Amino acid sequence: MNRRDLFPTPFAADTLKSPEGIAELRRSIEAERARDANGVQISNVGGWHSNTNMIDWGGEAARALAYKAMTMADELTIDSKSPHATRYGWVPEMWANVSVAGNANQYHYHPGSFWSAVAYIDDGYEGDDDPALGGELQLLDPRMPMVRMTAPDLRLADSEGAQMANEVSLRPSSGQIVIFPSWLQHAVRPFHGKGTRISIAINLIAALKKPH
Repeated sequence: MNRRDLFPTPFAADTLKSPEGIAELRRSIEAERARDANGVQISNVGGWHSNTNMIDWGGEAARALAYKAMTMADELTIDSKSPHATRYGWVPEMWANVSVAGNANQYHYHPGSFWSAVAYIDDGYEGDDDPALGGELQLLDPRMPMVRMTAPDLRLADSEGAQMANEVSLRPSSGQIVIFPSWLQHAVRPFHGKGTRISIAINLIAALKKPH
């Protein structure tokens, strides 16, 4: 038989290249956390979640990070009516998360935006590769009816004959940035590292560019 795998979900990762920029982002987050110790409660289970205005209070390093996410999004997106010169730009929304042992994020997605990215300023593992430390980014199979089927032990076979996963687990590392469609449900498993996990989330909202 002839096989095709339909509707793949893009997920991309890259590395932040500026140690100075990473250090400046950390300083901005620490200053904002000192200013607003309560933060907000959204998907986070414990930990500190800043307001979503980091693009304003994060300084030049935050704007550079947003630009990095936008360049990644540009590489992953095509305007179907203008494939060689997109009519769309990105409006960024950004916030910080700080987690210590026992903190997590429950499954959620980001309605209203097109791409979502996460940059890891400090993974909090302090060089320890013990998998028991948790804190993995979890990505849920978007084909939600699969979890409601009457044979829950069956899996689809991929092109190599192996079973497809219903959930993907990714262990982050300091200086890493990842990006995925905003409709992809994601979570963070409880973190048990000895350090402090510091990450930055970015939503990219598609907006038509103003005509010249």
